[in-house]
Amino acid sequence: MTDAVGSIDMPDAEDEVPEPKKARKGGKRGKKGPLGRLALFYRQVVAELRKVVWPTRSQLTTYTSVVIVFVVVMIGLVTVIDFGFQRVIKYVFG
Repeated sequence: MTDAVGSIDMPDAEDEVPEPKKARKGGKRGKKGPLGRLALFYRQVVAELRKVVWPTRSQLTTYTSVVIVFVVVMIGLVTVIDFGFQRVIKYVFG
């Protein structure tokens, strides 16, 4: 016989209580001293850097040029706006 929730023969998931797990103290890091943890960190950093896709020299040149041009344009824009505000303030306050 079944109802809207499910079978009567099968207990609901809410009725089951999982057994508590024992908490570990420290795991891998707890067993090593400070030098061991530092060595582990260094190995992980090197492993992550090997996954990086580095740009080619031409891509790097292109990206650098784009950034420099963008910064120069923004400096010009801020300078023009600054001179405009300066003239407005001088006009308003004398």
